[in-house]
Amino acid sequence: MVSPPPRRPKQRISVLIITADGMTSELLKTAFTHARTPFKVKSLAGTSEEIIAGLCANRAHVALITEELQDGPQAGFKVLQKIEASHGTLPIMLLQNSKRECVVNAFRDGARGVFYRNHSLKSLAKCIQVVHRGQIWTNNADLEHLVGFITQLRPLRLSNSQGEPILTRREEEVVRLVTEGLKNREIARELRVKEHSVSNYLYRIFEKVGVSNRVELVLYASSEHARGN
Repeated sequence: MVSPPPRRPKQRISVLIITADGMTSELLKTAFTHARTPFKVKSLAGTSEEIIAGLCANRAHVALITEELQDGPQAGFKVLQKIEASHGTLPIMLLQNSKRECVVNAFRDGARGVFYRNHSLKSLAKCIQVVHRGQIWTNNADLEHLVGFITQLRPLRLSNSQGEPILTRREEEVVRLVTEGLKNREIARELRVKEHSVSNYLYRIFEKVGVSNRVELVLYASSEHARGN
């Protein structure tokens, strides 16, 4: 009788919890205690400067950042900007409430999702998993905030002055794969190109369409799909 192959252990998702104090970190860690997916959780606490100084030694797949740190009620956004600019970590902002300004700033600064303190900690593990898969964690209220913000920006460009499409067929493929939640390396594998080529495609798409990041691009694509239907 042939024995079945041993099961591969599930990949452990490393999570970095960034808060103002250790007590808050310990409270958030309880969200991962009984989760089915194994997590490797560590934490940083203090001021934004102290936390930024410790980021290189505490890399993780996903970072959960509270908006309030020891140096101010919105100091967490400084950490968010730093992680987005120089680290391969996917950030999630933990907000006090769903104020439009905070939600918009979170996504503009690179957050891949927002989670609220009044939400059940049971759903936090799921939020981490969704973001780790390369998807966006948000709800309808957050989307309304983002759509309202985007519509106040310069009009999205869909065609040139002759009415011709501004995106090439390959660029349209990249947009489709981004909306499906694929990361750059996965898009490169799908299209059989190098990863830096995908980055170049995205840069040109952002410029043509009039958006500044992947979240805005997903919203743009979703709104165009809705109009088409």
